[in-house]
Amino acid sequence: MTTRAWWLVVLNLVLPGSAQVLAGNRRLGRFGLRATLTLVTTAIVAGAVYLLWPEVVLTVFTSTVGLWVAAAVLAFYALTWLVLTVNTLGLINLVKAAPGARPIIAAFSAALMVVVCGTAGYGAFVATSASGFLSSVFVGGPSEPPVDGRYNILLLGGDAGADRDGLRPDSISVVSIDATTGQATTISLPRNLENVPFSAGSSLGALYPEGYGSIDGCDVSACMLNSIFTEAELKRPEYYPNATAEGSSPGIQATLEAAQGITGLTIQYFVLIDMQGFSDLIDALGGVDIDVQNRVPVHTDETFSEVLFWFEPGMQHMDGYHALWFARSRHGTSDYDRMQRQTQMQEALLAQASPANVLTKFQGVAAAGTRVVKTDVPQGMLGYFVNLASKTKELPVVSLPMIPENGVDPEDPDYAAIQAMVAAALAPAPTATPTP
Repeated sequence: MTTRAWWLVVLNLVLPGSAQVLAGNRRLGRFGLRATLTLVTTAIVAGAVYLLWPEVVLTVFTSTVGLWVAAAVLAFYALTWLVLTVNTLGLINLVKAAPGARPIIAAFSAALMVVVCGTAGYGAFVATSASGFLSSVFVGGPSEPPVDGRYNILLLGGDAGADRDGLRPDSISVVSIDATTGQATTISLPRNLENVPFSAGSSLGALYPEGYGSIDGCDVSACMLNSIFTEAELKRPEYYPNATAEGSSPGIQATLEAAQGITGLTIQYFVLIDMQGFSDLIDALGGVDIDVQNRVPVHTDETFSEVLFWFEPGMQHMDGYHALWFARSRHGTSDYDRMQRQTQMQEALLAQASPANVLTKFQGVAAAGTRVVKTDVPQGMLGYFVNLASKTKELPVVSLPMIPENGVDPEDPDYAAIQAMVAAALAPAPTATPTP
């Protein structure tokens, strides 16, 4: 009987339902077998489709409907495996097994039940949580096509510290991604650029046709690039009456139009990362590893008056609190250093947020993510961008910072030269001419 008991346990594990067909309720067994074979067949088909058309599978599993279906399927199989395992334990008839084998068989079966059913149940929980997260962060608007073969995304690192009147972006960059290869170029824009032009048709640009604040000043204290967000958001929201309904805001839209005017690019989407909420996201992921290039101070409070300690050069593992200080510290560094550190922090977190790490800590990540990210990327484009991002990770990211070392004077920038630099950086690499 002991050998029979082990066979039934193994059959229930390898092919759920087979134990019942051989030694118990055949109707239940056939149901279990059909469910098992359907799951295996579906997994094989999905795997084959993913190998051929990964975007199709990713689109399904980054949609609200797809995630709810996945959650329902996982919950169904968790319940099915639970019923089959309990029924198998009844078929085993432990009292007839060898006395020494009874606790081992029972413990092994219980452990399998907990692992298999628990994994499926947790998967269902993650799927429903992911569905809620995606619905709260990503909009349902129309998809935009690539322009000149590229997707251009405005990336804003927003800082709403206690010393500020609302949120103001300190890190402003445009990420330009080749729509076919995934090759990415990051164009970093200094927050203190002056006389900023706007793209054609800009609402705020109509008020400043010669550049932001270049003639009669502006409606905020400093007429710089990151002040455009504040002016549109707090002083002139009526210039962008539809922004909120479209999943954006007046400040974001005005900044996007300014970034288009600076770079000469058409920007399809934006992503706003709130640096305050960034701290929670880093903690949820278990910290972030940063290669510190120069000594950076951590202050005792938001006044930046007294240095508590210094981050020394080298690899440092930071929690959310210290990562935020690393990104925001002003003492002894320039705006360009601060801009570079914030970009470095964003890139490091994205690189280290592996799928396994996100899944095991999903509840905290999702809760923090809704406070960190605002974007108008439509949910229907997520599968495409996730697939494109997998290509991007395999290629080096080209960095193009608009800083004095690259010939950009923030007080008197030559925007024609900046646009020429951008065009040159994004130009396709010349193909080799075959030797005759």
